[in-house]
Amino acid sequence: MYNVIRMAYKALYRTYRPTTFDEVVGQEHIVRTLKNALKENKIAHAYLFAGPRGTGKTTMAKLLAKALNCEEGIGQQCNKCSNCQAINEVSHPDVIEIDAASNNGVDEVRDLIDRVRYLPIKGRYKVYIIDEVHMMTSGAFNALLRTLEEPPSHVIFILATTEPHKILPTILSRCQRYDFAKVSDKDIKKRLTYVLEQEQVSYEEEAIDMIISLADGGMRDALSILDQLLAYSGHSLTSKDVLDVFALTSKEEKLRLVDFIMHGDVGETLKMFREFVEHGNDIRKLLSDLLDIIKDIYTYRVVGDPSLLLVLTEKEALKFENLANEEELLTMSSTLLDAQSEMKNVANARSLLEISLLKLTNLKHKYPQKPSELEDEFVVVKKEVEEVKPVEKVKPIVQEVKVEPKVEEEKPLIKEEETTSEPMHLFNEDEIIEDTNNFEPEESYHIGEEMIINAMIKGDKELKKKIISLWDELNKYLSSPTLGKYASLLKDARPYIATKELLFLEYDLDLIANRVNLKNNQKTISNLIQKISGRQFFVYALTRAETIAYVKKFRDLSQLGKLKKADEVTLDLKEIK
Repeated sequence: MYNVIRMAYKALYRTYRPTTFDEVVGQEHIVRTLKNALKENKIAHAYLFAGPRGTGKTTMAKLLAKALNCEEGIGQQCNKCSNCQAINEVSHPDVIEIDAASNNGVDEVRDLIDRVRYLPIKGRYKVYIIDEVHMMTSGAFNALLRTLEEPPSHVIFILATTEPHKILPTILSRCQRYDFAKVSDKDIKKRLTYVLEQEQVSYEEEAIDMIISLADGGMRDALSILDQLLAYSGHSLTSKDVLDVFALTSKEEKLRLVDFIMHGDVGETLKMFREFVEHGNDIRKLLSDLLDIIKDIYTYRVVGDPSLLLVLTEKEALKFENLANEEELLTMSSTLLDAQSEMKNVANARSLLEISLLKLTNLKHKYPQKPSELEDEFVVVKKEVEEVKPVEKVKPIVQEVKVEPKVEEEKPLIKEEETTSEPMHLFNEDEIIEDTNNFEPEESYHIGEEMIINAMIKGDKELKKKIISLWDELNKYLSSPTLGKYASLLKDARPYIATKELLFLEYDLDLIANRVNLKNNQKTISNLIQKISGRQFFVYALTRAETIAYVKKFRDLSQLGKLKKADEVTLDLKEIK
């Protein structure tokens, strides 16, 4: 009798984990910077990889470790030599992965420091990858500080975190920081399609789109979701499989719910919502989807351009054309956003969303008609799309909205023929110096230390969170011939402080921050921020070095008891020169 040894199943996100920099999905700016640094032998002693979960931080750390130790030379990733293979198999003696969530104390860090002084056993460098580093205690950080500041030449630290704001500034200032963005829908779709083809699985495009929506910018999450679905469905993937496995609601059902809401029909709205809950639908996902739908309805009503729609078709958007005005749609969006931010702090998420839906139905005027009966295809509209004349449709909408003069009509700082439709995702110093030749010398705004400290006191964390959640809306303007360069400038920023009047942004490079602060750029940048957030701010850029200095000043004043109280602080924009 023979014992049958079965090979352990390997999850898709591990099977298709990138083995070279060229295989990485998204994060092109980080890949390019690391490859150039390795090529020029400009290797830092400490790196910080920060960003949402599942965006490739640990994978990138392992790829960097491989590039440092490959036997074919620094920067190579042959995946054939003993060093590369050992790193792939997570068995390399010089690449040490530490989970700070469970090894976050002073004793663990002191043990690490004791081992740091020993030379590498197999490779050129000892690479310490510390995951979830924000979980370390203050004592552990302080114990690590000295070693992180002046480590032996053969040691490199790579710190990974989803919450960089929890890391001590003294640690941050000693690391090269790389911010990982959520992976774009386009890149996730391309990777999922490749995996499905390799696994010889037939699929529906709509099913992939649903997975992308569930993944929320995380490549690892997308592959884990796909793994679960293939275990359920076998060698085919349909949208029905996604709906069944994850207890989701079809778009047609969600549109029907929105139809009831916009007619102010409380009874049908509650009845349909409770049916969703009884079928096990994810309440947070339903809330997010309703927000996307209302946002699309608003976009189409104001702009009339179907290419800007994210989740709706033009026929679906037309269905709601006359059911709500712009003010009502914005109020609905704001109500849902508030519910989304409160969701994490309440014990009963169902009641929270139910109350929010009641608020939405209460917003509506009393319509004499009942919601129309929707067919399975949800394509019953007053007129077919092809019968609607674009000029007759767009013109009255623009007149009715009475928007401010369009930013696009302002004279751009760069000549029209010199602009490009390609968005600039990465600024390196050479590109910036060349590009500044297109900018005429201009005066810059300057905000003094006292006002910045006062803004830190008055800062509204919830408002800042809302702005951060809307930051990816800038992607829509990257290809604009007039707004593209401004959107690119803003995309490289991190919203730092938000008050009623001011929005401070943080930049890693001085040259980019200086460009944002040019007086001639303020109006366009402010209007662009208003386009994505619905609020008017004076926008001011700070460098990373400046924010670290202001945080230190803020803490010093706090310890001395010299900080003003929030109600004692006033922010007068007239003081900005």
